[in-house]
Amino acid sequence: MFVEWLRKNVYASVLLLLARLYLGWEWMSAGWGKLTGEGFSAGGFLEKAVANPVVSHNEIIYPTYTAFLKSFALPNIDLINFVIPYGEFLVGLGLILGCLTTAAGFFGVVMNFAFLYAGTVSSNPWMIMLTLFILIGGRNAGYFGLDRYLYPFYDRLFHRTPPKTPVTPIHKKIA
Repeated sequence: MFVEWLRKNVYASVLLLLARLYLGWEWMSAGWGKLTGEGFSAGGFLEKAVANPVVSHNEIIYPTYTAFLKSFALPNIDLINFVIPYGEFLVGLGLILGCLTTAAGFFGVVMNFAFLYAGTVSSNPWMIMLTLFILIGGRNAGYFGLDRYLYPFYDRLFHRTPPKTPVTPIHKKIA
């Protein structure tokens, strides 16, 4: 019932808009700070994540992720230094504009988990929780945004039948 409300109710779309704006600002400002700052480099962070992986009872919790950082991320640090700031900025822009909202939310969650696997906590769990509501809301999360106008195009492009009732009118309530 709650999932249906998130996906079809106009009041839910307003709440999802507020969550989108908050998360979008957080992502976009983080990315913008890295893009316009004094030369962002994730190298030190990644080296510390490899040297001090997340452990429990003297056992590495995420050995595959640590191996990924060691064998791919560190040797390709220039790519990582490009992807992180632009990724953060574009995720934020997508959430704020409501354009490709669920894709932006998905990639935001991927980045949040990457930071968690590296051993940082910060605001990542909070951002994941809010983004999950956006992902569950689906089309309704971008109703007050560009997705409202882009979804008919996506439907034609992928030969998908649009939903019969994307958002419940304000005067009706979901039973």
